[in-house]
Amino acid sequence: MKKNILYILPLLAVLLGACKKNIVERNEVFPALAPTNIDLNADTWTPILTASSTFTVATPDAITSPNYIADLNEIKSYQKNLTSEQKDIIKYWSAGAVLRWNEILRELVAKHNLPPYQKEDGTYPFPSAANPLAYPLFPFSNPPYAARAYAYVSAAQYDALVQAWKFKKQFNRAAPYKNDPAVQALIPKSDLPSYPSEDAVVAGVTVKMMELLFPGDLDFIQEKVAEEKLYRLMVGANTRSDLDAGESLGKQVAAVFLTRARADKAGAAIGTQTDWTAFETTATAKGEAPWLSLEAPKRPPMLPLFGNVTPFLFPATTVAALRPPPPYSTNSAEFRKECEEVLAMSQDKSREHERIVSFWADGAGTVTPPGHWNTIAAEEFVKQNYSEVRWARNLALLNMAEMDAAIVCWDTKYFYFNPRPTQIIMNIKTLTGIPNFPSYTSGHSNFSAAAATVLTYLLPDRGTKFTDMANEAAMSRLYGAIHYRSDCDMGLLTGAKVGQYAVERAKIDGAGN
Repeated sequence: MKKNILYILPLLAVLLGACKKNIVERNEVFPALAPTNIDLNADTWTPILTASSTFTVATPDAITSPNYIADLNEIKSYQKNLTSEQKDIIKYWSAGAVLRWNEILRELVAKHNLPPYQKEDGTYPFPSAANPLAYPLFPFSNPPYAARAYAYVSAAQYDALVQAWKFKKQFNRAAPYKNDPAVQALIPKSDLPSYPSEDAVVAGVTVKMMELLFPGDLDFIQEKVAEEKLYRLMVGANTRSDLDAGESLGKQVAAVFLTRARADKAGAAIGTQTDWTAFETTATAKGEAPWLSLEAPKRPPMLPLFGNVTPFLFPATTVAALRPPPPYSTNSAEFRKECEEVLAMSQDKSREHERIVSFWADGAGTVTPPGHWNTIAAEEFVKQNYSEVRWARNLALLNMAEMDAAIVCWDTKYFYFNPRPTQIIMNIKTLTGIPNFPSYTSGHSNFSAAAATVLTYLLPDRGTKFTDMANEAAMSRLYGAIHYRSDCDMGLLTGAKVGQYAVERAKIDGAGN
C-alpha cells in the first residue's frame, strides 16, 4: 500500500490543477513554407473517405470585377502599416497550416491528458461531451483518445486539400500578389492557384473536427482560425473570397468525417461495470492472475472497449487477426523469469536507462506517445520542404497507423487482461507512473513500431533512425519497470504489422514516396 500512496501523491498534485491547466503554446520557429514541389497533380491522389463525395465551390469573381478589386484593396490596407504583433502572426503561420494545426492539436491533447481525480465517495467521475467545461473536463485525452484525434484531424485535412486542389485547377485564379503589382508577397511566392485558399480549407475542416473532439476549447480554436485567415490576407497570398471558399469546402469535407466518427464505436469505449467485471472473471476462469488497478481507490480501466473502434486502414475483422499469441501464463516459470528481470531493472541505477525512461515517458499532461511521434515527424518533415497537401497526406498515414495500432493494442490488452509487474512483485519501484490498464502488449511499443514503419517508408534516407528510436521507446517501458520484455517485443511486432498497412496504402495513393 505504501508504494501505491507514493504513486498517487504526485498524481494528485497534477490533478488538483487540472481545471486550471491552460494551453501552453510552443510556437517553435520554423522557416516559411517554400515547397520544392507544389504537387499540382494532388487532385488525382486517392482520398481516404471522400472519393465518391460531391462538393460545391462557388465560381470566383473575375479579377477585373469590383468585388475582386475591393478584396485587393483590403490586402493593401493591411500591408500599409503592419504592427509588430501582426508580423509575429505572419512569422508563426508562414511555417504552414498543416504543421501549425498539428502543433495546436498536440497542445490541446496535452492540456486534456489528465485522469480525473476521485470523488468523496471514492468513485471516479467521467468527462461528458454534453457538458465539456464541467469537471472532469472533456475529453480525457489519454493515448487511445489522442491517437484517434490525431488520425481524424490529419485524415480530414488530407481529403480536404485533395478536394481543394481539384477546384484550384478548375478555376486557376492566381494569387493576389500576381494579379496586382501593388500587393506585396510577404511569403515565398507560389504558382499554386489561390482559389480556394488551402489555409482556409485546412482551418475549415479542422475547426469542425475540433467541435467534436475538443468542444470546450472552441474559443481558442476560433481565435486561431481568425489569426490564420488574417495572416493570408496580410501576406498577399489570398483574398477574402479565396478564404471564404476554402473555409466552406473544408466544412463540407469535415461533415463526411464527422459522420464516420460518430458511428465508429469510440463513444462506447469506456464500457460499464459489467464489462470490467467480465474481463477479470474470464481471466480468473482461465486460471490466470487478472490485471487489477493499483490505484487507491481502484480506478476503472482505461477505455477497455477501444478495441471495438472501427479502424481506418483495414476491416474491423482484421483486429482479431492481428492479435498476438497469448503472454506467458502467470503460473509459468517463464513468467516468473520475466518478473525477476523487471525487478532487476527496477534496481538498475543506470543514468542512461533513466534518460531513456524520461524521454519516452509521455504520461499525464503530455502529448501522449502518438503525439510524441507527431513531434518527431514534424521536425523531420520540415527538412523536406513539402507542400501543404503532402504534409497532410504524410501525417494522415502516420496517424491512421497510430489510431489502428491503439485499436489492436487495446483489443490485445483486454483480451488477455495480463497483470502489471508491480502487481506481482510489490517491491518493484518504477521510474514512471503505472498506467491503469493491463500489461500485454506495450502501448508504447505498438505506437512506436507503427510510426517507425511509416516514417521509414516516407523517409528512406534516414536508414534505421526511426526503427532504432522505436526499439528504444519500447525498452523504456522495461527500464521503467512497468512492462515485461515480452510486452515490448510483441508490441513492436504488432505495431510494425499495423504500420505496414499504411505503407501499402501509400504505395497506391498516387502521391509517390
